[in-house]
Amino acid sequence: MRAALALALLRLCLAKVNFAPHFFDNGNLGLFSLPEDTPVGSHVYTLNGTDPEGEPVSYHISFDPSTRSVFSVDPNFGNITLIEELDREREDEIEAIISISDGLNLVAEKVVILVTDVNDEAPRFLQELYTVQIPEDTPAGSSIFEVRAVDKDTGSGGSVTYSLQNTPATQFTVDRLSGVLRLRAGSALDYEKARAHFVTVVAQDGGGQLRGAAAVFSATTTVTVSVEDVQDVGPVFVGTPFRGCVYEDTIPGSEVLTVVAMDGDRGKPNRLLYSLVNGSDGAFDINVTSGAIVVTQSPAQLRREVYELHVQVTEVSAAGSPAAQATVPVTIRLVDLNNHPPTFYGESGPQTRFELSLSEHPPPGEILRGLKVTVKDLDQGANAKFALRLVGLEDAFRVVPQTALKEAQVTVLAENSAAIDFEKFRVLTFQLLATEVDTAEKFSATADVVVQLLDSNDNAPQFTSPHYVARVPEDAPGGSTVVAVRAVDLDTGPWGAVTYSIYGPGADLFQVHSSTGVICTQPWASLDAEATARYSFHVRAEDTGGRHGLARVTVLLLDVNDHPPQFGQSIQEKTMVLGTPVRIKATDLDAEAPNNLVDYSIMHTEPASVFDIDARTGEIRLKSSIRSLDALRSITHNGDCTWALEVQAKDRGSPSFSTMAVLRIDITDAETLPRSPIDTFLMQTRDDPAKAVGVLAGAMAITVAITALVSAATFWRSKKSNKVLPVRRVLRRRPRPAHIKWLKCSRTKAAAKFVLKEDPPSESCNGSLGSPPPPRAPVPPPLPRVAPGPGAAPWTVPTVSGSLTSLQPQGSPKPSASGSPIQSALVSELRQQFEKRRTDKVHF
Repeated sequence: MRAALALALLRLCLAKVNFAPHFFDNGNLGLFSLPEDTPVGSHVYTLNGTDPEGEPVSYHISFDPSTRSVFSVDPNFGNITLIEELDREREDEIEAIISISDGLNLVAEKVVILVTDVNDEAPRFLQELYTVQIPEDTPAGSSIFEVRAVDKDTGSGGSVTYSLQNTPATQFTVDRLSGVLRLRAGSALDYEKARAHFVTVVAQDGGGQLRGAAAVFSATTTVTVSVEDVQDVGPVFVGTPFRGCVYEDTIPGSEVLTVVAMDGDRGKPNRLLYSLVNGSDGAFDINVTSGAIVVTQSPAQLRREVYELHVQVTEVSAAGSPAAQATVPVTIRLVDLNNHPPTFYGESGPQTRFELSLSEHPPPGEILRGLKVTVKDLDQGANAKFALRLVGLEDAFRVVPQTALKEAQVTVLAENSAAIDFEKFRVLTFQLLATEVDTAEKFSATADVVVQLLDSNDNAPQFTSPHYVARVPEDAPGGSTVVAVRAVDLDTGPWGAVTYSIYGPGADLFQVHSSTGVICTQPWASLDAEATARYSFHVRAEDTGGRHGLARVTVLLLDVNDHPPQFGQSIQEKTMVLGTPVRIKATDLDAEAPNNLVDYSIMHTEPASVFDIDARTGEIRLKSSIRSLDALRSITHNGDCTWALEVQAKDRGSPSFSTMAVLRIDITDAETLPRSPIDTFLMQTRDDPAKAVGVLAGAMAITVAITALVSAATFWRSKKSNKVLPVRRVLRRRPRPAHIKWLKCSRTKAAAKFVLKEDPPSESCNGSLGSPPPPRAPVPPPLPRVAPGPGAAPWTVPTVSGSLTSLQPQGSPKPSASGSPIQSALVSELRQQFEKRRTDKVHF
C-alpha cells in the first residue's frame, strides 16, 4: 500500500515538472541576411526546436508595432516566409522576436536580420533641369557647367559615370568621372544659328546583380545652354518679298504696308532707321523709325499701276554712328477694291458653327439634311468668286458646289459609309472653307460643323474565343458549372444587349444562362465518361436586332475511377508446366489511365507460397528456387502438386478498387510431356482452343488457295493446247474395319508425338504412395489401315489439292497400351473444351 502511494506521489511530482522548449539554431538566424530583391512569398528560413518532454512545439514571430511585419512563420513546421518587399535603402536591418512554445512554456528570442544591397536604385541628378548662359564667342574647350548625380546603392552599383546622348551631333563633351560639361574642341557657337542648345547628359551606375541577373541603371537630365548674342551681323528684312496695294478709294496719307527689318544680332539689337532710295516719284513716303509706307497722293493722281520702290535700313550703333545697311525692293500695285471676304450664313444670319444629328453608316451620297448653310461674298465680279472645300474628314464627306459666284447653298454629302461609325467616333467635326479664287488677297472664311452620330445595330455579338474547351469530372452533380462564355456587342443601348443559347447534338445535357453565358449541366444530367467522353455543341449570342455570333464548346469528361477490375471467372483452373508461366487477366471498364490500369498480386497461397506474379501482366511463375516436382513435394505435407491461389486485381485509380479470384493450378513436369512441336502446340492451346481452331483454319485456307492456283494453271494450259485432259481418279480399296485403328499412339512417327512419359504410380504427383492411377480418357476409334502388298507404293488419302502419305507399317498393331493416363487426360480435356466452345457458339 505504501509503495503504491509513493509511486503515485512520484508520478504527480514528475507531472508538475515541465521543461521549456528550446531552439536548435536560434543563433544562426541572428547572423542571417537577405538580399533586398528576395521575392515576396519566398521561403527564407526554417526555425528548428524541440521540447525536452517530446511535446509538439509551435513557432511564432512578431515585430515591433511601429514597424512592418515583414515575415510570417508556419507554426507547425517553422518555415519563415517573406510577406513584404525589402528595401535596404529604407531599412537595412529588421528586428524580430521569434518564439517557441510547447503549450505551457514560451521561449522568445530577439534577432536582427540584415538586408543586403542589390543594384535596384538608379542614379538621380541633383536637379532635373540645368540652365547655363554663355556668350557666343566662348573659346572651344572651355568648361561650361558641372552636373552631378547620386546613386543610393553601395559598391559598384553606387558608382556613377557620365556621358552624352547623340555625341556625334552635339558641340559639347562631358568628363566621364567629374560630370564637367565643356565646349568641344573645334566647335564654335553662333547666336544667329542657334540661340540655345539642349544637351542630354546620361548618368549610369557601375551595374550589379538584381533578381539573379546583371542590371545596369541610368538617368538623364537636360542642360539648356543659352547663347548670348554679340554684335557681329548686320540688319535683316523680315517678311520679304514686300507687296502692297492701293485701292481706288484709298485716302492720301493711308498706310500701304510696313517694311520690317531687325538687327541680325538679336540678343542686343541696335536701333534701325528706314528711308526710300528711289522709285517713289513723290507718291509714297516712309516712316524712318517704323518703316510704314504711306501713299501721299490720291489713287486718281497715280501715273503707274505698279511702283517698284527701294527701301534702305541703316543700323545705328550705341554711339550714334551709322553702322551696317541693307536694301530691299517693295512692289506697290494699284487695284480695284476687294473688301468683302466670303461669309457663312445660317437661318438667323451670319454663323460660324453648325450642329446636326446623323445616323451612322448612311448610304453613300445621302445629304446631311439637318445642315442649312449659305455662303455669300458681297464683292463684285472676279472678287466675288470663291471655292468651297472641306477641312478634315475629306474621306467621309464631300461638299457641293466646288466653286460659286457671289452666293451658294452649301450641300454636304456622305461619301464613305464605313468611316461614319458610331463605335469609332461618336462626334465628327470638320470645317467648311470658302476661299476667294481670283483675288490677290485670297480672302477666306471658315465654319465649324459638328455631327452627332446616332448608334444603329450594325455590329453582331463576337465571342471572346471561337472555341471553348471545358473539362468536367464525370461524377459532377447536376447543375454544375461547366464554362462561362462571353460575347461582346460593340453597339449601345438595346442593340448591345446579348442573349445566349446553345444547340447541337451534344447540348441536351447542358443549359446556358441567357444573360450571363454560364453553361451548366442539366439538373437531371448524369455524365459517364465510359459511355461518352466528349460533348460538342454550339453557343449562340444574339442581340435585340437579331444579329448573332457563334462559338463552339467542347466538354471533355474527366474519367473517375468508378469501375472495379473484373475477372472472367471468380474461380479458375489452370495447368502449369514446370518452367512455363500461366496468366490470369482482369479487365477494368474505366475510360482512361490510370483508372483502367490493373496491377496483380497474390494475396494467399495454399498450401505454400511458391509463386511470383508479374504485377503488370498477371503472369504467374514458380519461384526461381523451384526447379523440379521433387522440390514442390518437399514443401507440402502430402506431396500434392495442386495449389490454390487467391489473386487480387487492383486498379491504379484514386480511390482504388480491387477484385479477388481463386485460381487452382495443377503443376506437371515438362519432362513427362511430349517434346514434339505438335505436343507443344497442344499444351499451349489447352486453355485456348480457339487458337488451335484458327491455326487449322489457316492451314486449310492455304491448301485451298494452292489447289485453286494449280487448277487454274492446268485449265489455261489445256486451253492453249486445245486438248481436254481426262480427270484422273484414284480408286482406293476400302480397308477392312476389323483391322483399322483411328489413332496409333506407339507405332507411327506421327502418333509418337502424343506419347507422354509416365512415372510409376508410386511417384505420381497427383496422388499419394500406392494410390490408383487416374482414370483414362475414352479411347478414340482406330485409324483405318491397309495391308500393302509386296512392292506396293504407300497409300494416299485424296484431298482437294493433294494427298497425305502414311508411313509404311512395320508390323501388326498392338493394343494401345502405351497411352499413358496423362496423355489420355490431356486428349480428353482438349476434346471436351472444343466441344464446349462449339456448343456455346451454336447457342449464341
